[in-house]
Amino acid sequence: MFPPVDTPVSTAVFDYFAQVDLPTPTLSADEARRLVADVFGVEADISPLGSQQDQNFRLFEPGSSEPLGVLKISNPAFSEAEIELQDTAAAVVGQYSPHLRVPRLVEGPRGPMSAWWQTSQGRLHARVIENIAGSTLNGSGYLAPAVVAGMGELAAQVSLALADVEHPAAGRVLQWNLQHAARVVGVLLPSEPDAAVRDLVQRATDAALAALAPVADALPVQVGHFDVTDDNVLRHPGATVPDAVIDFGDVSASWRVGEIAVTTSSVLHHDGATPESALVAVRAFDRLRPLDDAEITAFWPLVVLRGAVLVLSGRAQVRIDDDNAYASDGLDREMRILEQAVSVPLDVLTAATRAALGRPAAPAPAWNGAPLLGQLARHVALDASTESPLNNGGAWLDADALDTAALAALDGGADVVTVPAWRSLLLAPDGPLPLTRETVPTGTTVWLAQPARLKGASLAGGVLTWTDGGEVVTVTPLTGELGEGTETDVLPARTRLFVQRHPAGTSAPAPRVTPAMAQAWHQVCGDPEAALGLPTSPTAGTSEGDDDGDDVLARRHRVLAEVQEHYYDTPPRIERGFREWLVDVDGRVLLDMVNNVASVGHAHPHVIAAGTRQMHLLNTNSRFHYRAITEYAERITATLPDELDTVFFVNSGSEATDLAIRLAMASTGRPDVVAMREAYHGWTYASDAVSTSIADNPNALATRPAWVHTVDAANSFRGRHRGEQAALYAPEAVAVIDELAASGRPPAGFICETFFGNAGGVALPDGYLQQVYAAVRRHGGVAIADEVQVGFGRLGHWFWGFHQQGAVPDVVAVAKSIGGGHPLGAVITTRAIADRYRTQGYFFSSTGGSPVSSAIGAAVLDVIQNEGLQENARVVGTHLKARLEELGQRHPIIGTVHGSGLYLGLEFVRDRETLEPATEETEAICTRLLELGVIMQPTGDFQNVLKIKPPLCIAEASVDAFVDALDRVLTTGW
Repeated sequence: MFPPVDTPVSTAVFDYFAQVDLPTPTLSADEARRLVADVFGVEADISPLGSQQDQNFRLFEPGSSEPLGVLKISNPAFSEAEIELQDTAAAVVGQYSPHLRVPRLVEGPRGPMSAWWQTSQGRLHARVIENIAGSTLNGSGYLAPAVVAGMGELAAQVSLALADVEHPAAGRVLQWNLQHAARVVGVLLPSEPDAAVRDLVQRATDAALAALAPVADALPVQVGHFDVTDDNVLRHPGATVPDAVIDFGDVSASWRVGEIAVTTSSVLHHDGATPESALVAVRAFDRLRPLDDAEITAFWPLVVLRGAVLVLSGRAQVRIDDDNAYASDGLDREMRILEQAVSVPLDVLTAATRAALGRPAAPAPAWNGAPLLGQLARHVALDASTESPLNNGGAWLDADALDTAALAALDGGADVVTVPAWRSLLLAPDGPLPLTRETVPTGTTVWLAQPARLKGASLAGGVLTWTDGGEVVTVTPLTGELGEGTETDVLPARTRLFVQRHPAGTSAPAPRVTPAMAQAWHQVCGDPEAALGLPTSPTAGTSEGDDDGDDVLARRHRVLAEVQEHYYDTPPRIERGFREWLVDVDGRVLLDMVNNVASVGHAHPHVIAAGTRQMHLLNTNSRFHYRAITEYAERITATLPDELDTVFFVNSGSEATDLAIRLAMASTGRPDVVAMREAYHGWTYASDAVSTSIADNPNALATRPAWVHTVDAANSFRGRHRGEQAALYAPEAVAVIDELAASGRPPAGFICETFFGNAGGVALPDGYLQQVYAAVRRHGGVAIADEVQVGFGRLGHWFWGFHQQGAVPDVVAVAKSIGGGHPLGAVITTRAIADRYRTQGYFFSSTGGSPVSSAIGAAVLDVIQNEGLQENARVVGTHLKARLEELGQRHPIIGTVHGSGLYLGLEFVRDRETLEPATEETEAICTRLLELGVIMQPTGDFQNVLKIKPPLCIAEASVDAFVDALDRVLTTGW
């Protein structure tokens, strides 16, 4: 607030270069508490808060946890005018954006709580500002893209609010003002004792200043906060995006673009953050506060300078004030900011920023010289992208596959074979879970039919380098060696070579970059093919045949019904699968932990061969007579009890459960069916009628037809009866069946999953099915087992879910896994029940059990049996469950681990006593897992359970990678 007119305010402002060392005030808590009482007339409890140059305390009502405000004792180097500027700026931001929470001066019994104190350390200014509820983003935990975008928006709103502020103290010279960064580095660098740190900071600063110099005079200047960082923004408890800005201590006039540069720098030390991910903040800022061309050019150099100043200042502060834990704790974070800021050349980052903001892209540099390899008549370009036939059958996992294809092309008469630069490739991962998104090569892979001389090149460290003016071309052998003979400028024949091009004076780019960064790298480095005299690459970052780019999702939304959902808000475009992996169109390999449809693994060669062979022979209506349907039906019944000897084939699980219900009705002549609550059985009329999961239909229970009767979900973890009390579920279900019969409406049947799948793989209480099946049969009804998800060995210990219960149903419905991804379902029952269906007319499914479907189904059984996949489910699933249970000992959000084999559920709760479901957290965890390369989705009525149902062939190393990724998420945040 402004002081009374008759009280003169000093207009002297702080000049960092006149007083470099700024030790913080170090009043004791007792002295601060006494002064609050004496000067402001407020009795309060007090606890210290961190700060680098000021001293902060939180004040509480005596004996209470209710905060009164934050006591801020300013560094004595700052004048009254500067303190007034801080309060004014906070008030202006609050007025301009009322939805933002900002700290204002607290009114005490003696007026605004702001005054100069006479303390044991001299005259200090102290004021109490409002305590803003919520938490900062302090630490280096993960920040979701929405949070990063929220920080960019906050920075823009603050910048807009302060755009017209003028104040006599705005010219204060702070070490954090990026206009003075070069001078700050110049002052602090000579006293930095670590030579490696000095070298890093010097190189970074020199590069940033060189990039900044051409535009520095054109950068707009205004008053700004210039500290909208992870430490100085708050979000409400339970909220995701920050909505409050605190600590206006760095308010001054500086380059306008510095606002977002400071904000962005604070993102870079967080888990998984990169310059690419930080662009989310820049986009959000630019939407509200558009950056001009000069500001875009200056942006990343300023981020680098901010990192350099943070590193030097933090280390200097610790040397002069070694008791300052706040400064000490930040050293690693500050170093990571600088390291990330210089991890990509500034010209590349600037090009990437222009692309991210939708600004026109500069063309890639042309090649003006003669072709380095002369004229090569016959050129073959290999397609190694996700959808290329070259990668069929898991060939991409073979490191020699490209060489084999290239040598075959050379043997066929090609002079040169290449894999182009700047196009996404599918390459073998370095481990079971590739965390990397770097799938775009920055160079051209080359095989020559004959040796070729690269005139003027020099050999050093096994790399051949050709330089001419502003261009550098390097050739790195990926097989064999260069310079084996006396001619060190000769490129060998039939050897895989990697050719890169980049501007002189810069280092060669990494061999691969992300698709999002590829265009920027391409703009800076150009096409290696042009230097070699070969056709140049298409648009950087694209894949072979990917002419429509990101438009596929928009097209899907235009032509598919909205209710036909897809996983994830922004889904990867999956175009290949193999074993337990899925591959997106950019060549990124993802670990599939949820796909029980692909039971024996994606693209299993035996299944493909069986379907292909049969497709060559015959595929027709199942009402024709052919061998495949008979043999497949015999194979299925052989896995079941003898009395279950008759098979119906359909196309899906929904059809299978629908038919099972119709069989029960037809065989009994009754309409009523009993089903377990919270289950999902399908989308057809009958299967939907008995589905009562509120996750799939919020009005499920209220909209059931009159012929559907329900019993409690037998969930021993979160149901009405828990633990040992879960034994009560069976007699209660029996009572419902008995009451229906006594009322004159004995049920046609009882249907439930034999292993409670919708809840995340929860085992039914021991003996449950035995008791309920006996009750329904006692009244002439039929016991239906929904095995759509758990049948065919997924449980590991049992081939069918009802085996776990020691019960035998009358009708079994199964689908999903039996086709290995092909649309195939089956209903198996007794001959007597099947025959009674004749009273309802006849049955056929045109393609259910068709020749191709039957051949594929039989092949899936072959793989399960021949490759021991049920045993793999038992062994790997047991290992996986043990590891997940160990996570539960360290992460309170884990309520329990459900399931058996490779049908597991990890249930997340906010409180282990109340079992409040962690629904929003589960969705966010799944999204973060996708960033780390894991496909995972929630299930359950509260969508708070991870449904862990990977292909049965999954390796132990892969499930370990999944648990490691999950541990990282639960440790660093989501």
